[in-house]
This record gives sequence, structure tokens and C-alpha cells, in this order.
Amino acid sequence: MPATVYLVSGANRGIGLGLVTALATRDNVVVFAGARNPSPAKDLHALVDKYPGKVHIVKLTSCDKADNEAAIAEIKTIAGRLDVVVANAGISQHYGPAVETPVEQMRDHFEINVVGTLVLFQAAWPLLKASTTSPKFIPISSGAGSITDGTSMPVGVLAYGASKAAENYLSRKLHFEHPELVCFPISPGGVATDMAAFAFSSDENMKFMSLITVEQSASDILKLIENSTREKDGGRFLNHDDSKTWGW
Repeated sequence: MPATVYLVSGANRGIGLGLVTALATRDNVVVFAGARNPSPAKDLHALVDKYPGKVHIVKLTSCDKADNEAAIAEIKTIAGRLDVVVANAGISQHYGPAVETPVEQMRDHFEINVVGTLVLFQAAWPLLKASTTSPKFIPISSGAGSITDGTSMPVGVLAYGASKAAENYLSRKLHFEHPELVCFPISPGGVATDMAAFAFSSDENMKFMSLITVEQSASDILKLIENSTREKDGGRFLNHDDSKTWGW
């Protein structure tokens, strides 16, 4: 049975690193870890050394079309195809009410979280089509991106939440445009990462949020992806532990 070939973007830390670490321990898996700046990514290099031939680092800069295409070309040379792409790279770097949110922050969040996801899909699609199974493209979203539920959260996440809502739209659009693709966004939960630490230091309302470990979130996400089908999950907005379907 051929190995399942994964690509995880934003893999140098946080949830992305957790996903790559979990995948590296599994049999019959090859994982490409995308990082904007691979050289200082010590944890990724340690995984390459520990699991030779299973973990590969590729330079992957969000929104950079040439960089994405070069990474995909490298993956094609090594593996020839992709079975699963986890679009994890993203930013959440501003907290505050809408009236005080800088326009530049809105642009930056949309550029990385939405345009970056689209650029990755466009580059990866030829290799996903070469998959020997049902190809999967899975953006990592956030409950903050739910128009139904996220907008009422008492947290100043306009730039992040609005960009994740747009990423959710992109995910659902890809589902309808590509009938052979399994595509749905996943909310990873509140996870103890650097991004969460910044959120807690920036917005006092965040102190009411409970966090799970990176390992737990990564395990839940991978289980959800592995068991997913287009018929059951395609075009939905799922929680990491499959406990709920988020409202768009």
C-alpha cells in the first residue's frame, strides 16, 4: 500500500509542528513540513534526523506564488503526488474593537489567512489530482470565523475573525467546484500556543477561555481528517473533536 503523502503549512511551531510531529510517528506516511524560514526551525530539523525519509522540510511562504510553486515542484520530485494538504499557516496579531482596528491589520490578516490559503491550493492542486485516494485540502480555521457564533464572542478579533470567515467561504467554494475533493475547515479549539499567549496578553476577555494542548488538538485534527469523506464532511465547518458543526 503506498504511503499517504501530507503537506502541512506553517509547520515550524504550534499546531503545524504538532501535526508534523504526530504524523512522523505513523507508519506508511510521508510528511512535507512547510516553513517560511526553514533554517532556524530546529524542531523540524530534529524530526528530519529522527525520521529520515519520512519528514521533509520545504520553504513555503504564504501568499508567495513562486515560493509555493517551487515547494510543490520539490514535493513532486520526491513523492510525485499529494494526498492531504493541511493549510495551517495563519496570523492573529491584533486585538481591539472594530472602531480602533487599523486598516493595515485587516489587509495583513486577509493576505495571509485567505489569499495565502488560495495560493497554496492553486499550487498544490495538480499534485492533489495525482492522489491515489480521495484528495483532501483542509484549512485550519477558528470558531472566531463563524458569522453565527464568532461575532458575538466578547473578544476584539475583527481582523482575525473576518479573515477566517472569508477562509471558510473559500473552503466551501472549493468543495462545490471540485467534486473529487474532500475540503472542509476545522476549528482546532483553544490551543496552548504562542498565538494563544499573545491573545491572553492582549485581551482580558480571553482569560475565560480554556485551552487544550497542541498534542491533543493535533491528534483530534488528524483523526477527523483520516476518517473524513466528502459525503459525510465535505463543505461543513467542523470542530476539532467532531463534537459540533459550527454555524457559518
